[in-house]
Amino acid sequence: MFIIMGGTGHVGSATADALLGRGEAVTIVTRDPARAAGWLAKGANLVKADVEDVPSLNAAFQLGRRAFLLNPPANTAENTDVVERRTVAKILRALEGSGLEKVVAESTGGAQPGERIGDLNVLWELEEGLRAQAIPAAINRAGYYMSNWDGLLKTAAATGKLPTMFPADVLIPMVSPEDLGKAAADRLSSPLADVGVRYVEGPRRYSSEDVAKAFSARLGTLVALSVIPRGEWKEAFLQLGFSEAAAASYASMTAVSLDGGFDLADDPIRGSTTLDAYVQKLALDVG
Repeated sequence: MFIIMGGTGHVGSATADALLGRGEAVTIVTRDPARAAGWLAKGANLVKADVEDVPSLNAAFQLGRRAFLLNPPANTAENTDVVERRTVAKILRALEGSGLEKVVAESTGGAQPGERIGDLNVLWELEEGLRAQAIPAAINRAGYYMSNWDGLLKTAAATGKLPTMFPADVLIPMVSPEDLGKAAADRLSSPLADVGVRYVEGPRRYSSEDVAKAFSARLGTLVALSVIPRGEWKEAFLQLGFSEAAAASYASMTAVSLDGGFDLADDPIRGSTTLDAYVQKLALDVG
């Protein structure tokens, strides 16, 4: 039995789908079984647990032999770093005495120690915590999610512009949720010796200009890139409803990612979903 966190999100659901497609037994961890009821029709099991409730998450882990770990994103109206560091610590505590033989954790390219750089330092703490405990742990450092662009398709359709903080010519290691799910399923099913960090990307790297072109093709009209100057990043996040703390953290994470070259790997696991193919499947009401 495989235990899957994040089964109602992009990557967790893709991981569960990949495993079910191989005939594997899957249990989805969810706070709200009614919201996740569609998994029952697919042949998965459900277990009610909350990442904030260590005993319930530990009990869920005890139902399986391997688990996919995903730290849930905090509400951006809150202090995201504080919330997400707390949930990382609780996931690590829930692994104690779980009896799991292996875990696969979703991390991010560029994960590193630091303060107030969003996922980069939060998921570094998850990685370090997994290295310090006894269960064999495989860590997938994901490229930039193609799904991060989803909500901007409607904006592009309405305005003819694609707002971004990424310069037009910077190549970014993007990857689809489906490819991340397949990579996670592969490592969940692989031998116990398959541990440590691997990077996961799409078939090639793309720029924000490539995204604008893919949007243009999807919409059948020209979409122009609108690059937000670095000095305006925090304000842009605030206008999206981010808290002061979250806006500062996300702006810093963006700067560190760009300045660090997105932590490119020489031999990533490469998925097959192209950016054009991903965008063509997007509905206009996403986001």
